[in-house]
Amino acid sequence: MTPSASPITLAKPPIALSAACFVSSFDRFAVTPMLVLIAVDLNVPFATAVAVASGYFLAYGLSQPLWGVLSDRFGRLRVMRTALVGAALTGLASALMPELGTLVVARIVAGACFGAVIPTSLTYVGDTVEVSVRQRALSDLMGVMALATATATGIGGLLGDLTGWRVVFTVPALCALVCALALRGVPEPPRARIGGLGRHVGTVLRRPWALLVFALAFVEGAVLLGTMAFLATALQHQGISTAVAGLGTATYGIGVWLFSRLVMRLSRGWPVWLLITAGGAQMCAGYAIVAAQVSVATVTISALVLGGGWSFMHSSLQTWATSVVPQARGTTVAFFAASLFVGGAASSWAAGPLAEDGSYPLLFGLAAAVAVPLTVVAALSRRRYGLLPAEGASGQPQ
Repeated sequence: MTPSASPITLAKPPIALSAACFVSSFDRFAVTPMLVLIAVDLNVPFATAVAVASGYFLAYGLSQPLWGVLSDRFGRLRVMRTALVGAALTGLASALMPELGTLVVARIVAGACFGAVIPTSLTYVGDTVEVSVRQRALSDLMGVMALATATATGIGGLLGDLTGWRVVFTVPALCALVCALALRGVPEPPRARIGGLGRHVGTVLRRPWALLVFALAFVEGAVLLGTMAFLATALQHQGISTAVAGLGTATYGIGVWLFSRLVMRLSRGWPVWLLITAGGAQMCAGYAIVAAQVSVATVTISALVLGGGWSFMHSSLQTWATSVVPQARGTTVAFFAASLFVGGAASSWAAGPLAEDGSYPLLFGLAAAVAVPLTVVAALSRRRYGLLPAEGASGQPQ
């Protein structure tokens, strides 16, 4: 522990911490409904404007391990406050950029800064909330993030339609600055001194099961996070307003919130591999719906179903990641998160030309097709992992 530090015991996340998670999630999901507006305003092809989102997602993912190391070294809240100030400055800079190149750079830095908030918040809960009520505290944070997702795609789209994309980037930037100030009143938890970081990384990367989980996270990010970003743009391509397109995709956040409650109940009796199967089936069905026809109704239903897919599959893979190398859990979770968001960034970049051509049925059909082997490999692998005997120091499969 740090010198003269006293343990902190909380029953739920501090309000300022929850607010920071809301702002970070809002900024991450608000960008995709803005892509068409950015392309028109800056007079660039849509496929080129996609770099605003893919660059953000890539930086958001690649920064995860760095923030984990820094929070262990300098403290959770100190790192989060610094990152939020950086996010505020680069968010405001984004709103002022006159051309695409500098806008992409600003959004990349903003993504890297906002990337500190969610993993550091989850770690803070682990540091301060008793095990007996920690699941509920983490569920509270997940609920906040789901609400931010729905708000970003719904109200963010409406705000962009009424005021322009620059205002949408300004609002979370100002809120990030407020959160940084509010976190000054939140106590810093004690933390263990870290040592042998290189050894931890080596331990994780030498575990085949860990590498498999990272690969699954990469594909999941590509299928869900990267491709889902084009649901709103598919509607905009048909001439539907940004506001209506955003409201249609806002059901994703509602789906995450609703289905996560269901997962909490089913997880008491269902094996993990079955939860993964259910999540993969929803992902496949969600994309199949919009591959058949793109309309406000199908996008709304698809987004809701994809929210269920995320709740079932991602929560299962994330739990698996926390147990696969328990002696280096922080490092493992950081690499898991990085794999997820890098997969989303790669997918959104690769899908840009298809979206530019309006080939959305093909794009969504490919996502549905890739969801099938992802689900099969993830479910069978998790079932096999659960049948293994205890692995001693490397943890006990569940």
